[in-house]
Amino acid sequence: MANPSGMASSTLLTADDLARLDDPNGLPHELVRGVLHLVTPSVSEHGSVVMRVSAALSQHVYPHELGELFGESTGFLLERDPDTVLCPDVAFIASRRLPPEGLGRTFLALAPDLAVEVLSKSNRPREVRAKVADYLRLGVRCVWVVDPSKRAVRIHTADGAERLVGEDGFLDGGELLPGFRWPVAWLFAALRR
Repeated sequence: MANPSGMASSTLLTADDLARLDDPNGLPHELVRGVLHLVTPSVSEHGSVVMRVSAALSQHVYPHELGELFGESTGFLLERDPDTVLCPDVAFIASRRLPPEGLGRTFLALAPDLAVEVLSKSNRPREVRAKVADYLRLGVRCVWVVDPSKRAVRIHTADGAERLVGEDGFLDGGELLPGFRWPVAWLFAALRR
C-alpha cells in the first residue's frame, strides 16, 4: 500500500496526522495502533447491505430519539499512543453518550455502542476476528458482522457472547436499541441468489 501522506512507513501516525491526510484519490483510511490502513472502495453488494442496515436502524433510532447513527466514513478515535481510529460501516451512539455541546469537526473520541461491519470478498477471516476483538476491547458494546454470502449476521457482545442470526431470523436491539426488531432477510433483498 502506498503511503499518500509522504511519511516513512515506519513512522507511527496520530489521529491528528490522519485528520490532515490529503489522499489525492479521496479514499478513506483507518489507523490501527499508529499504522495507516487504506479502506478499499465497496462493490454494489456491500453498499446495498450497508444502506439497508442504516435504513433499518434509522427508522427506529431517530423516531425514538435513541441517539445518533454514523456512516462508513466516520472515524472514531478509540485509542491513544499509538492511536487507533476505526470506521465501522454503520455505527450507533446512544443519546446519553453524545457530546453535550454537539458534534464537531474532529474524530469522536469514544467508542460507538454498536459497530456494524459488512463483509466483502476482500475481508480475511483472521482480520475480521481481530477487528471485532479490537472493537470490544476498546469499549464497543456490540458488534454486528453482516455476511452477505451467508445471508446472516453474527452478533458479538462485550461480555464475550456470540450468536448467529440467519436469513430466517430477526435482529433484536436488546438493551442497546429497545424495541428494535428487523428481519435479517430484508438486509439481503437486493442481492443475487
